[in-house]
Amino acid sequence: MTESDKHDGPDRAPPRAVPATSVETACRLLCEIALVVMLGLTVIDVATRALFNFSFEISDEIGGYMLVVITFVSLAVCHINGSFHHVEFVQTRLSERGRTASRILFELIALAACLLLTWQFIRLEMSSWRFDDHAPSYLNTPLWLPRLAMPLGMAALCFALLRTIILDARHLLRTGLDAR
Repeated sequence: MTESDKHDGPDRAPPRAVPATSVETACRLLCEIALVVMLGLTVIDVATRALFNFSFEISDEIGGYMLVVITFVSLAVCHINGSFHHVEFVQTRLSERGRTASRILFELIALAACLLLTWQFIRLEMSSWRFDDHAPSYLNTPLWLPRLAMPLGMAALCFALLRTIILDARHLLRTGLDAR
């Protein structure tokens, strides 16, 4: 197998490997659990509707909560696995040092945005506690519970971004020292 066979084309850079820490592993496990809960509730609701003409009427609500968990908690896992979009036509024209520098720049901008979102999600979470918000549904779910996934997921993404920035900066320094 040649080097170009390991990725989609001869001009594409191979994906970089970023090892998962316990934070990303926990996030992946939470996403898997949320997916199983969502699928289980859907199967139970479909079966009870088909067999007994009865619905628990909570599958939509809990399914929505699980979707929020999967959306926010999976961000760190997606980042370390390289699942986010990249501007390939620019990246392929850069040297390895240029690709690393552009990744650092993008990750710094993303980290700043994620820190801002984390702060706002924490404020939302605190207001949910302060005002004792509850969902207007049969479950009367305290809204701090499903909203907790938002600041936790964004904080995990900030952690993953910080890790990759450090790894990329080390790589950039190493290649800079090797070039001399």
